[in-house]
Parts: sequence; structure tokens; C-alpha cells
Amino acid sequence: MNSPNNGMINCPTVLTGISHEMRTSMNAIVAFSFLMKDSSCNDSDREEFSCQILNACDQLISLFDSFLDSAIIDTGNTKADSKICKLDSFLDDLLSEFREELNKEGHKDIELVTEIQYSKSTEVIIDKNKIYRVIRSLFQNSIKNTNSGYVKIGYFLRDDKINFYVLDSGQGYFKCKDFFQTEDLSESLLLHNDTYTAINVALAKKLIQMLGGTIYVECNGLTGTGIYFSIPVKVVASSSININKYVNTMIAI
Repeated sequence: MNSPNNGMINCPTVLTGISHEMRTSMNAIVAFSFLMKDSSCNDSDREEFSCQILNACDQLISLFDSFLDSAIIDTGNTKADSKICKLDSFLDDLLSEFREELNKEGHKDIELVTEIQYSKSTEVIIDKNKIYRVIRSLFQNSIKNTNSGYVKIGYFLRDDKINFYVLDSGQGYFKCKDFFQTEDLSESLLLHNDTYTAINVALAKKLIQMLGGTIYVECNGLTGTGIYFSIPVKVVASSSININKYVNTMIAI
């Protein structure tokens, strides 16, 4: 039987938290929809209300996606699906998605910084979709807990492992640390009352465990969060590389 920390469906506190988050988002959607119909509402107000409605919808979809993905893993019906990927462009699609997210209202004071160390001809065999899911969950937690500043994402290949990190300058370190280290998710949820972050953390841990990797959290600055994880990979033999020679890049957007 799954422990409360591993079995989302078997954790009443998680289900109660999801119910609360759902009702909060739905109330916001209804309220802003009602305001948009008011005759005194101008175009600028309608645009703002529309953004608020879309943000509430995105929050709901993200919450349910993470919850359902975690529940599916608990059933044991999910397996790694590794494919050949080029290391130099591994995160390109995901970073484009994040840039669009930060351009939305409410996230414009957050800067995305990327640090990538790679050899252009390197190809590895890895489950790209599950890695994307982990980084997306960690990124969502970062922007939820960061009002202004930065989110930094990077990765490098060393000793047949890809090492990733997601850092932010926000206020969520102590909460994230507790969710990562707790043996009783219900107790941590009662303390921090943040179902969204808890589910994302639980999902990330389960996916990394499935892929045979490791993960840990450190404080970044005073209250920012630094999450580091590594995944074992197989380097494609035909890649003409020297994996000890990296091209270092830093991009701020």
C-alpha cells in the first residue's frame, strides 16, 4: 500500500486541498465573467479580467494534470520511454514555452536565465517527455513563489549523467524543502496549505525515481529555492564527442 506521501488518491488532505483550489479558481472565473458583462466595464478592464480568467483556467488544468500524472504513477502503469535526443537543443521547446508564460500578465517582472553546457554533436538516450514534465513542475512552483527576480534553468553532461537545476529568487524555499523531505504529506499540507506546490513536488520526485535519478533541494540566496537532479543516460556511440569539453552559454531573456 502506498504511504500518504506517495499515494495522492489515498491522501484526504490532498483531495481536500484540490477541492479548495478548484472552488477558488471557479469562483474567480465566475466573478470576472460577471464583471466583464457590466456596462461600465471598459476595454482595458475586460482585457484584464480576461487575463485573470485565463490564468485561473491554466492553474486548474496544471493542478489536475499533475495530480492525475502522479496518480497514474502510483498504479505502476507508467514506464520510461527513452529515445535519442540531441543534447545541444534538448530544452529548446520547453524554454520557448516558459518564455511565453513569463510574457503573460503577472509574470513580467520575472527574468528567465538559462545556463547550458554541451557539446554540439552529443546525442543521448533519455526519456525527454518525463524530464520535461519534471522541469515544468519545478518551473511552475518557481513562478508561483516568485513575484519578481529570476528563474534560472541549466543542465550539463558529466559521467554518463545529465545534471539539471532550477533556481529562483523567490520566497518558497522552506515550504519546498518541507514538501521534498516530509514523510507525511498531510502534515506538511496542514502546515503550508499549498496543494499546488505539494503535488508538483511529489510528481517530480516520483518521475525522477522512475528514471533512476536523484534529486535534492538547497536554499538559493535568503529564501529562494535551488532544486538539483540528475538522470543517468546512455551516450550514443556514433556521437563524435569529448564530453569533458563543454561550450558554456548564458542567456537572459
